[in-house]
Amino acid sequence: MEGSWFCRLAGPRDQRITDLAGKAPGPQGSQKPHFSAPHAMALMVPLTLRNTVEMARRRAYWLASPKTVSAGSSPHRMSVPRAYLGLQREDPLEERALEQMLVGVSTRNYERSLEPLGAGFIESSMDKSSVSRRFALKTEAQLEAALKKPLTDTDWAAVFIDGLHFADHVVIVVLGVDSSGKKHLLGLREGSTENATLCKELLSDLVERGLPADRALLFVIDGGKGLRKAILEVFGQHEVVQRCQVHKKRNVLDQIPEAKKASVRATMSQAYDASSYEAALTQLKNLVRVLAKDHPGAAASLREGLEETLTVKRLGISGALERTLRTTNPAESLNEGMRRVARRVKRWRNGGMVLRWAAAAALEAQRGFRRLKGHKSMPMLIAALRKHDAELDSVRRSA
Repeated sequence: MEGSWFCRLAGPRDQRITDLAGKAPGPQGSQKPHFSAPHAMALMVPLTLRNTVEMARRRAYWLASPKTVSAGSSPHRMSVPRAYLGLQREDPLEERALEQMLVGVSTRNYERSLEPLGAGFIESSMDKSSVSRRFALKTEAQLEAALKKPLTDTDWAAVFIDGLHFADHVVIVVLGVDSSGKKHLLGLREGSTENATLCKELLSDLVERGLPADRALLFVIDGGKGLRKAILEVFGQHEVVQRCQVHKKRNVLDQIPEAKKASVRATMSQAYDASSYEAALTQLKNLVRVLAKDHPGAAASLREGLEETLTVKRLGISGALERTLRTTNPAESLNEGMRRVARRVKRWRNGGMVLRWAAAAALEAQRGFRRLKGHKSMPMLIAALRKHDAELDSVRRSA
């Protein structure tokens, strides 16, 4: 029997599906298969239609590759139409379940989001458990693919790293920026930026996938000490770190009485907006001295990593790109999309569930990624990083 095939589906309107994998068999215009073997039988088969699995009685003319099926207790060798093999694929179900969950449809209401079918169909795989299982399968596959994607073919310039809280869980989100200013999701890991061991494993995995460790990259981080230590251990002297100014403000203000917060916030903002690195550094050091007497905790928080809150300014970056690179806000916008999706979850069962939802939300948000604000000035950043590399090479040669 040759490769063309024809099948007839007996549904409520006696619909005919033909030529799904090629031209109809037999002489031109013929509607009958041209072979003598018993070629038709009725059976109950699962088909993927309308993004569900529909069980319906169908009559098919068999003309396709042989397959062993069971009738009663005995296996029989027979030809199964490729139409059934294609329609039985359940990949569309996983895609549909993922899409519906991300736009806010609960597993309980999944069936209501589908178009109704006519009489004669028995619907299945639309209950809460089936939809949840399909969502888990799809997001698990997406997470695995995202964490294995090679990074070697991109000219990386900056990396944003921030932590996102999901109830009692924290997910570290890594966002990469290429030399054109385009953003990319690089990785996700459950854990805190205070955990140096976990952060080192995360960064080492990125290097194994192709993130360069032999030239300077700008790392914009939330200030977690474990993450800071890990960056130094993995990237050594090539690391260039910008601590998020928003996080620094928050940490300092948390240790100051409410009555003084406005003035301290204004002073820090004025320093961060200074026209030069030297002016900003002087203003912040003066603020440390003012706070030291009455609020030593706030002074210590401001002093810790102070110069690294001004790294982008020290590199000579200005304008919109400087305002973008001095905080983890580009990662925060991704995090907000993840939070929006995660609010629909009432109970986080385990870290694996957290990561699956985080991956699904992050990859969905990635569809709408735009280039960084100020991306036209990216050559300034690239030049500053290459200058940093040249200075390191010069020091090595003179040592």
